[in-house]
Amino acid sequence: MERPQNSVVRTPPNSTAVQRRSKSKSYRQSYRSCLGAASRLGLTPGLTARRLNSSRRALKSHIITEKVNPDHLALLVKREWRLSYITPLHQFRHTQLKRYSRQLSAFIAAEKQQGVAVEVEGSQSGFRVSFSVVQGLAATDDDAETVLIQIFSRPVFAKQDEPQKSVWSGWLTCINGNPEYLQSLPKGFTSLPLFGGSGAEVLTSLVKSWFQQTFDCCFGPLEINHTSLQWLAALWTNCHTESNLQHLKMIWTLPVVPPLQITYTINPQDAWELWMSVRKDRLEKTEDEEEAGSIDIEEVMRFVQGLKSHFYRHFRLDLSAGNLNQVSTALGSAKFSGKIKISNSRYMITTLTLLTECALLKMPV
Repeated sequence: MERPQNSVVRTPPNSTAVQRRSKSKSYRQSYRSCLGAASRLGLTPGLTARRLNSSRRALKSHIITEKVNPDHLALLVKREWRLSYITPLHQFRHTQLKRYSRQLSAFIAAEKQQGVAVEVEGSQSGFRVSFSVVQGLAATDDDAETVLIQIFSRPVFAKQDEPQKSVWSGWLTCINGNPEYLQSLPKGFTSLPLFGGSGAEVLTSLVKSWFQQTFDCCFGPLEINHTSLQWLAALWTNCHTESNLQHLKMIWTLPVVPPLQITYTINPQDAWELWMSVRKDRLEKTEDEEEAGSIDIEEVMRFVQGLKSHFYRHFRLDLSAGNLNQVSTALGSAKFSGKIKISNSRYMITTLTLLTECALLKMPV
């Protein structure tokens, strides 16, 4: 059973009611105009001058089981999520989640009546939606609390006392979001830029459509690019002594005809020793604990280059000519296509911080 919702759920202060509707409307319209211009020019939307942080703190172990509802945590980990970015929500309120549950349920029912095929795993008697807050994940005062969405249904021929089963799950989150960006938003907007969905694609589309109509926002695909995948490979390897990696698997695609896919699996101890050889200079030269705990992009690149050089010595194939498409360890897996699985809740915060950063970089304005 879900725990009762706390009445002190936090929506950041900059999302209070809008006084001047016309100003808000023009701001929301700028999202669409920017999206269109960026796509015509072949550019990354919006903050094209910005890049991923070149330095970040190493993955920290956060014992969040004491702060986060265990049922919510069990749902979030060990499941693959397809990621999207979502622009700020207009007039979204964490205190109105019960109302949103009823509205989305009615929206799905209306779409079904109009002939939209929303059956999942056979005929369904109906769908029930539940919105809830995942308290305990927000890392700063500027971060809005994570929102979890679940869609339940019962097959038509199920027994009357048989409980409804979850057929779709999703969440919206903002972990360690860029404070300058979040504080610059006009009043009435809540930023939950990272969206994950798991379940039938038709239900994902319906949920996105309802959000767009209700909160005047836009969704877009969120790939985990080459650089972000390398960051995850290094950050996860850095955790080896605390949580055994079991393996470091990287999947590369080389641009030959037909394309050649290479699965490169590295022994965890070998990966750890290579990583420590890369980190050796920083750890020896600094006595500052905070400085020693940070990781630079140059270290990440040297680590990945070391792995590629080792592969070349053995197989005479240069992975630098290809693209990194997937990274996986016992802590989780990430794919260029925008799929993520977090297998260890202790490192969820830092992983979601990186993904939040990726999502904010896709914001059109």
